[in-house]
Amino acid sequence: MMRQMSRRGKFITFEGLDGTGKSTQMRRLAAALRKSGHEVVETREPGGTATGEKIRKVLLDSETSALAPLAEMALMFASRAQHIAEVIEPALAAGSIVLCDRFTDSTEAYQGGGRKLGSPPVRELHRVLCGDLQPDLTILLEANPHVSVSRARKRNRRASRAGARGHDESRFEQETRAFFMRVRESYMAIAKREPGRVVIVDARGTPGQTHERIVEVVRKKLRI
Repeated sequence: MMRQMSRRGKFITFEGLDGTGKSTQMRRLAAALRKSGHEVVETREPGGTATGEKIRKVLLDSETSALAPLAEMALMFASRAQHIAEVIEPALAAGSIVLCDRFTDSTEAYQGGGRKLGSPPVRELHRVLCGDLQPDLTILLEANPHVSVSRARKRNRRASRAGARGHDESRFEQETRAFFMRVRESYMAIAKREPGRVVIVDARGTPGQTHERIVEVVRKKLRI
């Protein structure tokens, strides 16, 4: 038991456009891993800490319309640096499996690609501010971009009608189709650049089918 606890944990991130089912699939994988006896920490970005959740409200609220792209990227990394120090690194050091809904790949895709800031500044900030921490495995959920974004917009409208005050997270979903195509292209470029870490998973089937694909990827890549 002591030998197992001394091992560093595994860091698995979920990426993709909003509406691809990242949160659902992360919960399913967490349940499967816990059933197998693993200690699992579930978290998300932006957010994951008290400070990060405050930053998340600024970043995702539709009323934050005048936020400059560089300021947006800086806030993403501010949240991430705190997240790594407070949650991710301690959990990995304790031997837990950390599952994170979004990480630096999202910043490279959304700010680097969508906002046209480019990949180099994102990767350099990650090196400086995040100690170049890399996931052991990144699951990139791939689905029809138009369908995924439409699903995310409907989800936010339902939350709004339900009176979820303070939970408006629709700022990115209001972007144009061209924006999301740039985001998707950036994700594909990352997957091509880092095939050993990033695995594209077809998320166009049922949630159950997607879960089975993810479990198989985790087994093959990480032996867990």
